[in-house]
Amino acid sequence: MAEPESEPKKAEDGEKAEPASSLMSTLAGVFDWLASFPLGLLAEIGVMARLMFETTMWAIRPPYRVSRLIDAMEFIGVQSILIVGLTGASVGSVFSLQLVDGFRRFGAENQVGSVIGIALARELSPVFSALMVSARAGSSIATEIGSMRVSNQIDALTTMSVNPIQYLVAPRVIAGVLMVPVMALLFNLIGLGGAYLVAVQINGLDGGIFLERVRWFVDRIDLWQLLFKAMVFGLAITLISCRQGFYASGGAAGVGLATNRAVVQSAVTVLVLDYLITSLFFVD
Repeated sequence: MAEPESEPKKAEDGEKAEPASSLMSTLAGVFDWLASFPLGLLAEIGVMARLMFETTMWAIRPPYRVSRLIDAMEFIGVQSILIVGLTGASVGSVFSLQLVDGFRRFGAENQVGSVIGIALARELSPVFSALMVSARAGSSIATEIGSMRVSNQIDALTTMSVNPIQYLVAPRVIAGVLMVPVMALLFNLIGLGGAYLVAVQINGLDGGIFLERVRWFVDRIDLWQLLFKAMVFGLAITLISCRQGFYASGGAAGVGLATNRAVVQSAVTVLVLDYLITSLFFVD
């Protein structure tokens, strides 16, 4: 009689052991991820720093491929004018509409121009223009270089004694540093134009007061902050996009993954750098 009673107990013990082992494996996986994430982040920072160093060294060495630089500037800057302009007009118009409606409740609608001017110069213009350039040009850069990597075209450049970093990466990084500030200025001007039209032509604000508030409150340091942020964002976007494409692997799927990583990492980096740079400008 003792043997039949012991079999159900063994079965119950096995059922209890399975959830416990599953929980332990889940916790082990979580701890492994928490331990590997800082190491992976440090490794990624190391790869980026090395690529930045090599890009800088090869950018100042001859031969200077000016045509490659001009093509990159045209691709990153000129071809981004439409999307940056549309985004600037939309952001400026919507922001102006919201501010006029909110400030009228307190009788402070005359301050709309000052708030819009400061917001566009300090934050909206560099951040939104960088995000638009990242979505349009950064993804394309990662795809193009990644396709060259998986099809062995980069190895062919090395075989022909052409340094791939000097030929592929350096012109794009320099173009990003030069053209993203131009796009930010364009965004700022179009955003102010859209805000002016909505505030003055649609909502009836005085145009002279609007422009005078912008001129009075937007200082030179605000424009310098715009340009500095845009330069840093342009460097980060192009460097991340080139890094993801340059080290892509795994065929077409690997190129798609590299493009996805380039866009996501660029957007996150822009937002993090925006906070860090803003905090530096407001340090007493």
